[in-house]
Amino acid sequence: MKLYIKYMVSLRCKMLVKDELIKLGLHYVSVDLGMVEIMEEMNDEQHGLLKQNLLKSGLELLDDKKSILIDKIKNVIIEMIHYVDEIPKTNYSDYISAKLNYDYTYLSNIFSEVKGITIQQFIISHKIERAKELILYDELNLTEISEKLHYSSVAHLSNQFKKVTGLSPSYYKKLREKRITNLENM
Repeated sequence: MKLYIKYMVSLRCKMLVKDELIKLGLHYVSVDLGMVEIMEEMNDEQHGLLKQNLLKSGLELLDDKKSILIDKIKNVIIEMIHYVDEIPKTNYSDYISAKLNYDYTYLSNIFSEVKGITIQQFIISHKIERAKELILYDELNLTEISEKLHYSSVAHLSNQFKKVTGLSPSYYKKLREKRITNLENM
C-alpha cells in the first residue's frame, strides 16, 4: 500500500514519518520524496491517527488524487531546481512528464486548475529563489548562475529576477553586502 505525505526532502522529515509509522505498528518498505510504501493495509483508526500525528509535526497525509499529483509535480520541480546539481538540459515539460509518466498537458491543466498558476510560473518562482540563494552564497557570478539555471543569458535572468522580486540581481547582492557591513559594525 502506498501513502503520499506532503513534506520537504529532509532527513528530519523522513525520521518523523518513520517514527509515526512504527508507533502505529506499521512496517514500511520505503520512505522517499513524499511517498511512503507500507507492507500492510491500514485500518481507519490507523489512518486517522497517522493523519492526526503527522499534522502535529507539520506534515500532511494526502488523500485525494489531485492533491497527490500536484504534490508530485511540485516535488519534481523543487528537486530539479534546488537539489540536483545539474538542471536537466531537456525542456522542463518533457522532464516533468517523463518523471511522472503523465502527458504534460494533463499535468499542466490540473496544476493550473488547483494552484491558480501555471507550472511555468511555479518553475520561474523557484528558479528565482534558487538564484537568490546562489547570489547570497557569493560563490558564483551572475553569468555562472544564469548558466547553472539554464537561462539563455544574464539579461534573461536579470529580467525575470526583477519581474519577480522588484530588484535587479546586482542590487539584491548590494543589499546583502550592506546588511553584512551593518551587522559587522554593530
